[in-house]
Amino acid sequence: MTATSFSSLPLSDEQQHNLSELGYTAMTPIQAESLPLILAGRDVLAQAQTGSGKTLAFGLGIMQKINPAFFGIQGLVLCPTRELADQVSRELRKQARALGNIKILTLCGGAALRPQVESLSHGAHIVVGTPGRILDLLERGQLELGTVKTLVLDEADRMIDMGFYDDICAITRACPLKRQTLMFSATYPAAILKDSEGFMIDPVRIQVESLPSQSQIEQIFYEIDPEQRFVATATLLNHFRPVSTLAFCNTKAQCEELAEELQQRGIRALVLHGDLEQRDREDVLVQFINQSCSVLVATDVAARGLDIQTLDAVINVDISPNAETHIHRIGRTGRSEARGLALTLCSQAEKFRAERIEKALDAPLDWQDLPTVKANARNLQAPMKTICLRAGKKDKIRPGDLLGALTKDIGLQASQVGKINIYDFVSFVAIERKAADDTITQLRQRTIKGRQLQMRFME
Repeated sequence: MTATSFSSLPLSDEQQHNLSELGYTAMTPIQAESLPLILAGRDVLAQAQTGSGKTLAFGLGIMQKINPAFFGIQGLVLCPTRELADQVSRELRKQARALGNIKILTLCGGAALRPQVESLSHGAHIVVGTPGRILDLLERGQLELGTVKTLVLDEADRMIDMGFYDDICAITRACPLKRQTLMFSATYPAAILKDSEGFMIDPVRIQVESLPSQSQIEQIFYEIDPEQRFVATATLLNHFRPVSTLAFCNTKAQCEELAEELQQRGIRALVLHGDLEQRDREDVLVQFINQSCSVLVATDVAARGLDIQTLDAVINVDISPNAETHIHRIGRTGRSEARGLALTLCSQAEKFRAERIEKALDAPLDWQDLPTVKANARNLQAPMKTICLRAGKKDKIRPGDLLGALTKDIGLQASQVGKINIYDFVSFVAIERKAADDTITQLRQRTIKGRQLQMRFME
């Protein structure tokens, strides 16, 4: 037994077994620091990044207090975006398997209200949602929080930046005074520390190193002319040929222009920024996570809350104005002991920003000349194509139904089938690109669950 082993924690045998089944053996730094305190019932204010393992930390705290026999809301998790709320709900459902029939509801804006109200009327153990929708349901009298034992504020800094402070205050007032409150924030600005006083009782403050080991991330800096920024990005993509790349721009306009430039050069790229409608945002994320597009071009605000497990490279098309943001950006690659690549473009006039980063990293930066790429270089194509099917959970569609249709009926190898996402009324399945056209043709000629389904490619 080691200090970082889950077996050192006072968890039930069922929960320990479930953690083992899920592949969790050693705790991440944030888990090792926070879990003993969380399980002891303390309020915790923790600095933690997306992908650090914080969901498991606060999830185990929630599960420890759940009474499965009581159909009242015992755990409440507030998230800044619907995407993060969906991710958290999926992770909590995995943890809840050890407890039996635990109902977890996701309540977010951007989705129809009536189905959420109907599901709420039948009770729930845990609710995960965005502040706006949670407050709306509270004010309608359709949500009761008087039985909450654990309140979690996930990515608290972003929720406050988005103007949710008053909503959060109203929601916390609807929860019992006698509760455990856990706040997770990527940064510790003074406002967060002050705000926490109104939400928490004698919290323990935790801060862990957020940047992966320098040995995991290869960082390279390139001095470029400002007008060559987009061409340089395409050059780096064609040279290193990463499967999935997150490219950061400082403005929405830059994101749009870069994506258009990359598309013209045969590189499949999609845009993520705050002006996208919720449905468009979800479509973009599905394609990128399913490896159906090679490059996701995003602003820092839009990328917050994204938990992408496998990310080959980060490109700072625009160098970040501050070192902390730069560290957050590059920390998205090189996770789970995988190698990561972080490439940063910097003009002569922006060198002072690079100097700030060098000082923060306490290590010299690696400056290199842009590589040369052969004129006949192959287009950078994503390895998969995503099929969208007009049926989901409400139609009793399960991942096994789709996998069976693809492997048993059509004859694909399991390795040719990628990620399968099932939502209420729609499903997505990633197919190896070279087999995708034939696959969708055959699927259209077959039935799934006794039905012929409408379907289309996501590109």
